[in-house]
Amino acid sequence: MRNGIMRHMILAGMVVNALMCRAAFAQEGTNITPQPDPAPAVIPYLTHTPPGAPAALWAALRRRVKYVFVLYQENRAFDAYFGSFPGARGLYSQKPSATPGFFQPIVTPDGTTKLIHPFRIGPRDFAADLDDMDHSHAVLLAKLHITDGAAAMDRFALTEEMKYTKSGENPSRRAYQHGLLPLAHVDCDTIPFLWNYAARFVLFDAFFQHSLTPSAPNAVALIAGQSGETQWVKHPEEAPKGGGYASPGVPMAGNPPPFWGSTDDHQSATPGNPRYKTPPQINQTYATLPLTFAGHDITAITRADRDPARDLADIGGDIPAIAQAGHAALPWGWYQEGYDHEVTDAADAPAAGAHLSYVWHHNGPQYFGYVANNPEMANHMHGLGDFFADVTAQRLPRAGGVFYVRGGFANIAGLHPADPDPMVQKKFRGDDDHPGYADSEISDALLAREVNAIAASPYWGESAIIITFDEGGGTYDHVPPHLLETGPDGAALARGPRVPLILISPYARAHIVSHEIGDQNSVIKFFDHLYRLPPLATLPEEAAARRMGVEKFGQPWLGPKDDGVPEEGDLLSAFDPGRLEGRVPPLPPDYATIAPARFAALPLDGGAGCRAIGVVPVDLQPGFAATGIDNAPPLDFNPRPETDPSPAR
Repeated sequence: MRNGIMRHMILAGMVVNALMCRAAFAQEGTNITPQPDPAPAVIPYLTHTPPGAPAALWAALRRRVKYVFVLYQENRAFDAYFGSFPGARGLYSQKPSATPGFFQPIVTPDGTTKLIHPFRIGPRDFAADLDDMDHSHAVLLAKLHITDGAAAMDRFALTEEMKYTKSGENPSRRAYQHGLLPLAHVDCDTIPFLWNYAARFVLFDAFFQHSLTPSAPNAVALIAGQSGETQWVKHPEEAPKGGGYASPGVPMAGNPPPFWGSTDDHQSATPGNPRYKTPPQINQTYATLPLTFAGHDITAITRADRDPARDLADIGGDIPAIAQAGHAALPWGWYQEGYDHEVTDAADAPAAGAHLSYVWHHNGPQYFGYVANNPEMANHMHGLGDFFADVTAQRLPRAGGVFYVRGGFANIAGLHPADPDPMVQKKFRGDDDHPGYADSEISDALLAREVNAIAASPYWGESAIIITFDEGGGTYDHVPPHLLETGPDGAALARGPRVPLILISPYARAHIVSHEIGDQNSVIKFFDHLYRLPPLATLPEEAAARRMGVEKFGQPWLGPKDDGVPEEGDLLSAFDPGRLEGRVPPLPPDYATIAPARFAALPLDGGAGCRAIGVVPVDLQPGFAATGIDNAPPLDFNPRPETDPSPAR
């Protein structure tokens, strides 16, 4: 870290304790009215499944659900999106003094250190279009402020600010505005459809990103339950060189694009994106769900691999084990914007190459040679437009299956941000919700289109829809994660901050917040149980590597965590036993449907989404004023200090 940045961090650390004590004393000394009761429609549900019940519930669920859709979004921490959701463990569900990181130090442009706290932004603040925040591995470690194995969660603002501060100088106004960004949070006025689904179905408030990293490792973790830990254990020479996780290597902790589809790949026809100029990631060779999905067909499928010596080297023992498990192959698909031809391609200057709306490092399966370098596997990957075409034409397999859906740098609906700023109109057209290029309202509209398509299809009656996010994007969340493992640098690698997860299904509980704990492995565990797949953690190669992790590093959970890991849920708490057993009618498709007129133009619901869905955020309820918390944006707040470095207010 640069000397100037270190100086400010040390000075801030010296004064922050006094400031924190002063703020805590002021809060404790105030007669704080207890937080208002949750909205009547939202009832917290602490999941403790009765003994003996899970087997029967899983059997009932298997009879009801065949299709699972994972709508995978980008870079939003739980508190950034649901910190004021009634009934959830959010920013205002306890006193500020009991909320880790509620008060955080920041250095003003005149060099003084003060405390700031979370604040609400909405359509008037153009909250849908925020500049990106640093969420690299090293910066996330600094933001969580881990000491003696515990995360204080109180350096999000200062760490972000110092990134833009020159050595030996005070922060500029722009740097200060960057420091404010991680503490901003939105609600149903900005993302009304996500809040509508959360209020009507099941919102999980204890779901964490697996890897303490940016996007690519967590995209991989969604299908592998890890980001390369077992490959590192087996091949320590493949760890990132020079201690920098941005470089290729395992465990993955940066965003190098996949080798497959890069200019170095001379075998497969898997697409890449010519915008990417960084060296590609090395081939990932550990087990994933696409392998267990193959079932008893896996031997025949893997024979089609173009380079089995390299691609199958670390799964040689897993292949016969999966084949011997005897279950039928499970259909699956990965639909991602830009993977193939999209309606946006014409606007993306085809002369420069296709796939310019494709966020290459968000495609988890493409990092694995045994998927991308095998035509039998690669044919499971599609573009976003293909998802709508396949669902509308009812082309999904009758046997059911698992289908992942992701947006990208553009949006195939042709929507434009509500903010008339020319830079926003040019830059923020994406629909995967990633700050810096995606518009939150356009992304919310994409989710509504996806859920509507499923609800209008025959698949609804046999479906479960999981909406979740890969990682928090460097935005603040107050709940410290349980740190399960460390990487080659000796620093924490898993878990990271909380991210939202919503489960929608005809058989879901209604109006529930589940406190079930988990991470991306919980989604894998759900598939393991639902489809009777062998857990990744129990496959011979992965189990052996986990034992090696104990012997080499004293770490019991390096690798997939879909079996044998404490505090790893399976999402079962989201389902209503009465609906599964036929005692309560299933939820109808129109209960999940958003009227198309509501997302035909922006801002969504005219910027009054909370009123449209009938939910009042905690910080807008009458009793909140008695807390004495002023959660209006700071006077110098600017949603885009990098894109539009203007005073804004």
